[in-house]
Amino acid sequence: MKISETINEAKKELTNDEQMLASAFKLEKLYKKHKIKLYSVLTIATLYLAGTAVTDVMEQNRLETANSAYLTLEKEPTNKEALEELKSNNPALFSLYTYKKAIENSDKESLRELTSNKNSIISDISSYHLALLDGKKVESELYSGIAHIDNASSYIKEGKIDDAKDELDSINEDSPVYNISKIIKHYTIKGK
Repeated sequence: MKISETINEAKKELTNDEQMLASAFKLEKLYKKHKIKLYSVLTIATLYLAGTAVTDVMEQNRLETANSAYLTLEKEPTNKEALEELKSNNPALFSLYTYKKAIENSDKESLRELTSNKNSIISDISSYHLALLDGKKVESELYSGIAHIDNASSYIKEGKIDDAKDELDSINEDSPVYNISKIIKHYTIKGK
């Protein structure tokens, strides 16, 4: 019985070895058939990851240069090199810096240029402040409630109470300046 058990075990091991060898041959055949595709995929993945890493480093350097230029402009507002560096490396931050300086100096020309900025926020707030400086009717998406109050104030100064009331009535109850509009209506408009 021992000999038959040994023979059976040897058969099982040979069967397992045959299966492993058959699997290895299948894997080798599959590898030879698709090795160009496999190397192509690995090469493309490596190039993609390397390209992404290089792009990220370049973007980080660009932003650091722009930030450095901005900090230099905060200390030295007349530094032309820093201004050009900021403009070329981060146009959005340049627009914001230009807006800040235009507001500080009441520079209508700079505000006019910024009203056509591709950044809708800068464009909107520049238009708002330019209209305030020009004494015109104010319109703004971001400052809509405040714009209505500014317009109502102008109408009150001109004696156009009904127009002022209409402006104040156009402010939604959800607006943070709604209570201010109620106070203006109560103390100013009802008093006249």
